[in-house]
Amino acid sequence: MADVQKYVGLDVGGTTMKAAVVDDHGTAFPAISLPTEPERGAEAGLETMVVGIRQAVKSAGLTLDDIAAVGVATPGLMDIKRGLILDPPNLKPWRNVEVPKHIQAKIGKPVAFQNDANAAAFGEYWVGAGRDVDSFVLFTLGTGVGGGIVIGDSVLEGEYSHGGELGHLRIALPTEGRLCGCGRRGCLEAYASATGVIGRTREEVPAYRGATVLKDLLEEKGEAVEAKDVFDAAAAGDALAAKIVDDTAYYLALGACSAIATVDPRMIAFGGGMIAAGESFLQAIKSYILRFGLDYPAKQVLIQYAQLGSDAGFIGAAGCARKMIQSRKS
Repeated sequence: MADVQKYVGLDVGGTTMKAAVVDDHGTAFPAISLPTEPERGAEAGLETMVVGIRQAVKSAGLTLDDIAAVGVATPGLMDIKRGLILDPPNLKPWRNVEVPKHIQAKIGKPVAFQNDANAAAFGEYWVGAGRDVDSFVLFTLGTGVGGGIVIGDSVLEGEYSHGGELGHLRIALPTEGRLCGCGRRGCLEAYASATGVIGRTREEVPAYRGATVLKDLLEEKGEAVEAKDVFDAAAAGDALAAKIVDDTAYYLALGACSAIATVDPRMIAFGGGMIAAGESFLQAIKSYILRFGLDYPAKQVLIQYAQLGSDAGFIGAAGCARKMIQSRKS
């Protein structure tokens, strides 16, 4: 319909960026992907963003005249209010990059700016797993653990743009816990990310006295071992792999319990590559939440997997652009 507004959502990752046109109903047109190549520097990266936005519009069979606004989601440290990427680990050597300002100048459209995990959470809240609830928490499980919190149609950004950094909830003593990529110890990310799963596997295999295929996997694949290998071994009946997977569910439940005690959401969803582990993994997380969470809210909160997959980021970014335009009208 002609009166349905359209937006472009752009999700920038350390390896690739993905963009698509999304309409008022959250329906996405065909998406495009481009290599981020952060090593080429921020100026080249900004130009790639502009190219990606233009290609997404072209792929939808539209022109920029059909687009109401653009939403951009980026990873790492950022100052959302000032429109800056500060010092993102996955986009080195970018520092203090004025993303919205550059894109608005090149594209000529209003630009909404958001953290990538926050954008994914907003996408799931808008048209994904959380579309029927008013308060929603998303844990994204990948190389790290990201997170986003949406309450009453608003992303919890926090005063310094670090609201919802759920991967850095402390689940172990900061003096004794595993080392996280942030440089601190005891973070959820150090235990429950794909990187954390592999790290714990490497630590546990040498001390394990029983038979395990994980020893052979580590010897054969070396640095190429993935968290999926551990989850596959668990599904095939390997006892040590099953313990590592169950421990991962336990750690994620501790993070979820902290979110329940802090936010008291209607729903907590888990997204990212690790959810391919299936229903048994989700049930294990639920079981630990019921065991360790505050009794009443833990029984009420809905626990499920996210639904939008890798599209959540650009859909959520477009949703943030839509919300920005709507707020200007009201």
